[in-house]
This record gives sequence, C-alpha cells and structure tokens, in this order.
Amino acid sequence: MNVVKITLANLRDKPLSTFLSTLLMALGVGLISLLVLISQQLEDKFTRNLKGIDMVVGAKGSPLQIILSSIYQIDSPTGNIPLDDANRLARNPMVKTAIPLSMGDNYKLFRIVGTDQRYLDHFEAKLAQGRVFQQPLEAVLGDKVARQTGLKIGDTFAGAHGFDAEGHVHGDAKYKVVGIAAFNNSVVDNVILTPYESIWKVHEGQEGSQGNEIIGEMVNGEAPADSAAGPAHEITSLLISFRNPMGNVILPRIINENSKLQAASPALEINRMLDLLGVGVDTLRWMALVIIVIAGVSVFISLYNSLKERKYEMALMLSMGATRGRLFLMLLLEGLIISVFGYLFGLLFSRIALGILSAGADQSFHYSFQVMALTTPEVYLFGGVLALGLLAAALPSLTIYRINLSRTLAEE
Repeated sequence: MNVVKITLANLRDKPLSTFLSTLLMALGVGLISLLVLISQQLEDKFTRNLKGIDMVVGAKGSPLQIILSSIYQIDSPTGNIPLDDANRLARNPMVKTAIPLSMGDNYKLFRIVGTDQRYLDHFEAKLAQGRVFQQPLEAVLGDKVARQTGLKIGDTFAGAHGFDAEGHVHGDAKYKVVGIAAFNNSVVDNVILTPYESIWKVHEGQEGSQGNEIIGEMVNGEAPADSAAGPAHEITSLLISFRNPMGNVILPRIINENSKLQAASPALEINRMLDLLGVGVDTLRWMALVIIVIAGVSVFISLYNSLKERKYEMALMLSMGATRGRLFLMLLLEGLIISVFGYLFGLLFSRIALGILSAGADQSFHYSFQVMALTTPEVYLFGGVLALGLLAAALPSLTIYRINLSRTLAEE
C-alpha cells in the first residue's frame, strides 16, 4: 500500500475542504512573515541612518518631524535657523561634529540637500564615479538617484521648489553632476548632495519681501511674517555628535529652554515611534496567529468528518492487511501536506505583498524593501506550523485505534 498516493488521492477527493484549510494556513503564515520582513528592514534602516547622530537641532516644531526630515528625508522641515546660531552651537566644547543641512528643493522628487563633506563621511559613503563637490552648484548623486533619473557625470539639471513635482523650477541656476555615490544602503542613496551655499546661490537676487518669501517657501511653503528685511543666511538643521555623553544630558535642555532653536534626540523619538508602530504590529501578529489556529481547527474538522465517512473504507483496508499504525500515519500525512503547502503559499504571499508595498514606498519616499531569503523567525514559524498540522491531524486520527473491525464491516 502506497501511503503517499492514497493520501494525495484523499486530499483530491475533497478539494474544497483541502483548499480552505490550505488557504487559512497560507493567510496566517503570509501575514506573520510579512510583518517579520517589514519590521526587520524598517528597524535596520532606522538604526543604520541613526548611527552616530546624538542630536538634531532645527526650528521650533515637532521633534519627530525634525528627525524624520533631517535624518531620513521623509518629512518636511519645521523651518530654518540662522547660520550664526548654528555656527555658535557648533563651536560648543561638548560638540564633536555639527553637520549643516539646507533643504527645500527637489529634482524629480529626489531631495536636494545642501551640506558638506562630513555628511558623506558620516554615512561612510564612497564615490562610484567622479569626485566630491567643491563649490556651489556642484552635485553628488545618490546611487538610486543616478539610476532612476539617468543623470551622468557632467550633466546639468535645475531644482524645483518644495518636495513635489509641481514646484517652481529654477531654470536660471543649474546644478552640475560631479560625482555619483556608490550604493551603501543608507539615506545617501536617495538624495542629491551639494554645498549648502548652493541653496543660497539658487535663490540669490531675490530682494526684500520676495527674497524672504522664497526662503519661507523652501522649508514650509509660507513666507515669514517679517518680510521687510532681506533674507539672512540660514540653514535647515544641524546633525550633531557629542564628545561625551554629558553633552546629551545638558545641551538639549539648554537649547530648548533658552533659545529659539529646538533640539531633538533621534534615539528617543525613533524609539517612541517604533513603540507606537509596535502596538499595531503586535495586533496584526496576534490576528495572524488566530488565523493559523483556525486553519488547524479546519484541518481537525476536515479529517474528523472524513474519518466518519471513510470508516468502512478504513475497516476494509485493515481486513486486507493494513496496520492501524500505517493508517494513522496516512492521516497524519494529510495534515502535514496541508501545513507544508500552506506555509509555502504563505511565504509566496508575503514576498508578493512586500514587493507591492516596496513599490509604493519607493514612489512616495524613495525607500524600498528588499525581498529577503528565509529569516530565522520564519524557520521557527515553519516548525510551529508543522506541529499544529500534526496535532490537528493526530487527534481525529486516534479514532482508528477504536474501530471495531467486525462490527463496522457487518453494519455496512
């Protein structure tokens, strides 16, 4: 007696029941797998880009907004800060490095970030082609920027106001591509880097209220209330690293309480955000576990009803020489096959869903998810699915040992 062939024939004999059990298992596995993949990659991206940045200083507003806009380039800045104030803070003895950022323009939805050489050094970015910018209106492209825009060394382009495609284009002040950064899986891949003086040069010649309006538009879409004076040199924010932990204790409080600037702690704000996201992720994970348990119950009911219908068939097989242990193994195999196929289809579902989510995130934020190989939590999940399938199949299969051979054959 070929146990595998008979098991497959039994599964084909009840296609709707087999399909439902497999589908429920696949949905539960797929949802948990998707959550694992997204959580791991989000945490990796947040942690990698956050490394070495102890504090971000910007204009008054939401601390989380300052972090997201200055480090991850996925939100609008809260405003501008005077360059003199930024330089004064950078000279503080507790500050090791202070990397200036000027933002407000984009090219084909990729943000143009005014900064200096230290930004590339901080993210350990290497150049794949060309050289680092040395003067205003020279630009270094991130790897993804170069691939998606098609710009090459020596090409020129004009930036547009704001962070969407409808901003006013600065056709009279064009950037020249002098370098392309190699891929390094950080925010550098998604931005166009230029000296922060470029941002001033692009908007120079705008006198009085018009100039002040341009400065306001660069960061938050509004002109400052005081538009009588010409625009002063400003930047958007500073990425700060301290010489020792004491700076992280003292400076943020002093800045927030005694200046017009705002200091935000990246570690604190990102952990708070991940905690809030974690509530939703945990809820979805519990829902997925419930779906998997329901799939196990479905397997149990399916095999239980199947045994009631095939009781005579089982008795007949026993009378022809099959052992109860062999029949028990055959029914266990049904549960295992449903579990394995449910697991495999679940993995396929999670990868397809991740690809769709990645395309959406890439279009909106220029952040993408990579379709990963099997992760450690997914290996543990496979063991759990197999155990559930075995348990769901074993409970009804034990009735084989209670079949009264002579009575069953006589009744039928």
